[in-house]
Formats: sequence, C-alpha cells, structure tokens
Amino acid sequence: MKERLNRMTNLQQRVIAAAVGVIIILFGIWYSDWTFALLFCAISALTQLEFYKLLGLDGNQPLTYYGTAVGCLICILTYLIEKQVVDYDTYFLICPAASMIFLIKLYKKRDLKPFTNIGFTFLGLIYVAVPFALLNVLALRGGTYHPGLMLGCLVLLWASDIGAYFAGTKFGRRKLFERVSPKKSWEGAVGGALAAAVIAFFLTIFVDDLRPWEWYCVGAIIVVTGTYGDLVESLFKRSIAIKDSGSTIPGHGGFLDRFDGLLLAAPFIITFLKLFA
Repeated sequence: MKERLNRMTNLQQRVIAAAVGVIIILFGIWYSDWTFALLFCAISALTQLEFYKLLGLDGNQPLTYYGTAVGCLICILTYLIEKQVVDYDTYFLICPAASMIFLIKLYKKRDLKPFTNIGFTFLGLIYVAVPFALLNVLALRGGTYHPGLMLGCLVLLWASDIGAYFAGTKFGRRKLFERVSPKKSWEGAVGGALAAAVIAFFLTIFVDDLRPWEWYCVGAIIVVTGTYGDLVESLFKRSIAIKDSGSTIPGHGGFLDRFDGLLLAAPFIITFLKLFA
C-alpha cells in the first residue's frame, strides 16, 4: 500500500488522504459528542507527540509522554466540564498535573538545560493541547452538542486551505511572507478567502447554529488566523531545518502540518463567540 502511494503524485496522495481523513472526522463529529471528544483528543495527542519529537531533533529534551498525558487530561476535563458531567472547579486538577513537570525535571540528571525543556514542555500544552481542548467549548455550547457548528468551522478551514493551494499553484506570483514560507503567495491567500466566503454563504443557509453575520465573521477569523497558523508552523520547521513535521499523512506531511491552521484559529473563534455572538 505504501509503495502504491509513493508512486502517486503529491496531489493524488493529498486527495486520497484527505478523503479518508474527512470520512473519519465526519463520523466522529456526527455520531455523538463522545466520539467527537475522543477523536480530537487522539488527534491532539498525536500532534503533541509530533511537536515534542521535532523539538528532540534540535537537541531538546521536553517531557514528551508526560506532557502529552497532561494535554490529554486538559482535553478530557474540558469535555466533561462543558458537557456538565463534572463541576467547573475540576479544572484545578490541571494545576498539580502541570506543576509536576518541574518536579520530574528536577530528577533528570542528564538534562543540561532543564528550564529550557520545561518551557518547551509547557509550549506543547499551550500551542497544541489547549486549542484542541477549546474545540469542546465550541461544540458544546451551553452543554448542548452542536455538530453543525463544529463541522462548519472545519469546512471553512478546509475550503480556505484548498482555495489557497489551487489559487497559489495557478496564479501565485507575489510572495506573502517569503522569509518564513517562500511558496505562499498573496494570490493564494485571496483564493483561500474567496473559497471560505462561498462556504460561509452556504452555511448561512443550511446551518442555523450561528446567525449569518456570525458565520461570515468566523470565516474571516479562520482565513486570517489559519494563514498565520500555517506561517507560525513554517517558522517552527524552519528553525529546526525540516520541510514537513512528519510523514504520517500521505501528501500532507504530519499532523502538525495538517492542523496548524486550527491551532491558531480555535482560540480566536472561541473568544469571538463567547464575547460577541
């Protein structure tokens, strides 16, 4: 199977991997709230492991498995609290769990830069686990599960990515941020914005979880923050001199490559909906 994929073009690999991934994500979201929570907790864990692994390539020693376990705890607690299964005060369990990072590093005799690696461990929580945990806040508004809202945000993000990819490939001339990502162009950014605008229009008709102006605002947030999320991940990869974060997803690289836009978009979407919607 792997040999067949390797013989395909990058675009063919991207299409096949995207189709399989979309089916899995659609099932996880639509079947129930707990399959949604499990799916994105698993994706969060895989992405966080990948992040720590990449840091290791540059000679760092974050607490890979313990940091990922704390990330999973954050995702699980957020789901249970938003589902109103446990009390809000249960969030305080995160405090001792995260503080243990300092104690564990205290006994790591071979770590020459313990505080640097403590910082990188916490960065994995902030950069990866917290945004994925916030998806539970997005999907479980007021304790009620809204699969349409979650799916709508993902479709907007996918549309923006696809529009940017094809517009950039076909018309890309003017560099968007050459120092960080030489392949990204303003034409691609405009193509992504137009694709997201079209999807936002259809969401205003078929998904009533948000009002029309809210869907357009969420679409705008996703276009801007999704693009910046991609640039931030490109900056991270450039700092450790690698092209892709992994090869787990054929044609797409790793989980960090695939979900980088979501990592930055999620906090802004939640903040907008909490404060203005």
